[in-house]
Amino acid sequence: MKKASGGAAEKKRVRRSSAPEDVPPKKQAAKKDVFQVFAEKVRDNKDLVSRWSILQETRVEYFRGKDFVNFVKNHPEVKDVLESDSNLETEEIANILLEKSLIVRCDRVVKTVRPGKKKLSTWPAHLEIFPEQVFSENDAFFAWTFEKHQPLWQTLLSFFWPVLTLAICLFPVYPHRCKLLILYSCAGILLLIFLLLLIRGTIFGILYILLGKRVWFFPNILAEEATLGELFRFWPKKDEEERPTWTKRLFYTLVAISAIVLLRQHAPDEAARARYQKRVSNIIDDVIEWSPTLSLSGIMDKQQNVSNATGSADAAPQASKIDPEHESFTEEVSDNVEDVVEEDKKHD
Repeated sequence: MKKASGGAAEKKRVRRSSAPEDVPPKKQAAKKDVFQVFAEKVRDNKDLVSRWSILQETRVEYFRGKDFVNFVKNHPEVKDVLESDSNLETEEIANILLEKSLIVRCDRVVKTVRPGKKKLSTWPAHLEIFPEQVFSENDAFFAWTFEKHQPLWQTLLSFFWPVLTLAICLFPVYPHRCKLLILYSCAGILLLIFLLLLIRGTIFGILYILLGKRVWFFPNILAEEATLGELFRFWPKKDEEERPTWTKRLFYTLVAISAIVLLRQHAPDEAARARYQKRVSNIIDDVIEWSPTLSLSGIMDKQQNVSNATGSADAAPQASKIDPEHESFTEEVSDNVEDVVEEDKKHD
């Protein structure tokens, strides 16, 4: 009996010990692909230079083949996530990413040099899929095909936008001080943007006319595809285009002088500027000083005035209608009296 009980206990131990061995296959099935992890890690790294472009009417993030090779060469630690495949060459890793459709090879749509330029654009704005999906360093572009992991600040920002929209809609019911604060803040931001654009355009025009150089200082606020690094970059890029001819520079000089003279001649006088300023200030005062209580009281006053006006207007036509009837009745009575008097005279 003891041996039988001992054998049963050993079987239970064997079953218990074998149960955990069945779990790893499930974990392995749910485990993420190492190349997917590698691709996400490489994409999140800011040292890999990338840009945004349009691929088949879709906005994608892409990089160059030579930049990918230099990145892996300078950051060999990113290959540690590949585990057993960490010894693969950079070209082999890129080809596996292509096979797993984590990246796709692209080519520039415009393959000819535009007039006035010496070479093709380093980062084309429009791409198309390349027929041969093989990695290459020579003028090859590769776009990420998976969705980038959304950081926490983007999630918070997506929640903040509806709140901001609701706050904008409720602006008329804000207190007077809040309205003034919002008004002056928005006006200051707009003034700063226009001032930067004016200074930027003025510097570009002066250097273009005098030196024939295309120099853009300050960030390009109006660029749709500018990254944060490009947006807050002060020093301009190197001018890769051909130097303009003196005739073209002379033409733009005459255009600039003509525009300045026309603006000077048609500038409004002091009286007109005062009228415009007064009109704008009145509009701003109406917006800022508006409140729901004043609006409701104004509506009630208007309703009372309208009711009084309609009452007096209704009384007038009624009086006008009654008076003619009364006059006609009195006329008939007087006519009848006259007829009776005449008949009495005839009988006499």
